[in-house]
Formats: sequence, structure tokens, C-alpha cells
Amino acid sequence: MAKNDMHREWALKTRGQEESGALVESVVEILDCAALCFTEMGFQGTSIDDVARRLGATKGRIYHYFRSKTDLFFEVHREGMRRLMDAVNEAMSAGGTGREKLTRMLEAHALTMMQNIAYEAVVVQGVHMHRLGATTPEQRISLDELMDIRHKFELLFVEAFRQGQTDGSIRQDADVSLAVKGMLGAVNWMAIWYRPRSGESPEQQRAMARRITELQIGGIAE
Repeated sequence: MAKNDMHREWALKTRGQEESGALVESVVEILDCAALCFTEMGFQGTSIDDVARRLGATKGRIYHYFRSKTDLFFEVHREGMRRLMDAVNEAMSAGGTGREKLTRMLEAHALTMMQNIAYEAVVVQGVHMHRLGATTPEQRISLDELMDIRHKFELLFVEAFRQGQTDGSIRQDADVSLAVKGMLGAVNWMAIWYRPRSGESPEQQRAMARRITELQIGGIAE
């Protein structure tokens, strides 16, 4: 399902409104602004007023779709994971050896991080909130759901890694869980250190994604 289709389904389900392009665009605009605010000021430091100012709209426009700042934060987190899942699933579906799949998946992961850095920084914030347990019972339910999505994301890499061990393209003695967690940790850390440089081109981003992937794959190649 395409990104806008998912937003359309979500918006219609939560608000029961008639389908329209304007509705979807409005939700995406709010999420884009919220992602930037949460990235720059953190969850605690961001208010609905901050998002509204960045959006150039009233708080009422935001509350029309989201009950609270927490609901907005969680939806930004969901969208960040959707974008990662879409990119990695597409890379995985192209076939090839396990090592070839894993290489494409890591490149897709790294490139998606760079292209959606504000969303992915919010994903990292959500993980920290979950581990610290600084949540209400209701928030914990939503975070548990998001952590389940994250676990399924990791399992995609585990599957490709194991295929590589089976087909001989990845070392048999490599520890699957440690290797995958290390690879994903390296790429996910981009949410902390990476910020687009002025004039940075898509080609430069792809080259960086390839280099990061090469560094991770080098240790497990057969």
C-alpha cells in the first residue's frame, strides 16, 4: 500500500470523513511539521503550539486529526517505520543471494534514514521512551505496538542473513542475532549524527549509503 493510501485509510478510519486528497495532504503536512519539531526540541520540549506555528495554522487544525501531542508523536513514529519497512521490503523482494539481499536492504535502510531523517529521529526517541518506561499505561500500549513493528523489521534482516548462510554467501560461523543488531545499530545511529549538508545531492546520499553498507557487510562476507 502506498504511503498516501495508508494515510487516507488511517484518516478515514479515525475521523470518518469523506475521502479527499486535501484530507491526506493535511495529515502529511502536520506529520512533517511535527517530525521537525520533535527532532529539534524533543518530545517533552515540543507543544502543539510549536507544531501549529511551524505549520502556519491554528491548534484546532491539528486537534481535528490528533487528540494529543502524544498521539501525534506516535503517528510520526509509525510513519517513520512505514517508510523504512516499505523501502526494505522492496529491496528484499528483488531476489538474489542472501548477501545480495542484505546489502540492498541495508543500503535502502541507510538511504531512507537520510531522506527522512526527522521521522527516523522520532523513531529513536520512541525507542528510548519505551526502554526508560517513562510512559502512562495507555502510552505503553502504543509503544509496545510500535516496538512490535520494529521487531518485525529486524526479522526481515535476520531472514536475509540466514538465507545467506544457507546459500554460502555469508559466513557460517557468524552470530545472526549479534550481527544483525550490530548492522542495524550502525545504520540507526544515523538518526543521531547525520544531518543533510547544504547542496547535498541524491547521488552523494546514495554513495554514503553504499559506503556504510560496505563497512557492515565486510565482516560477514564468506
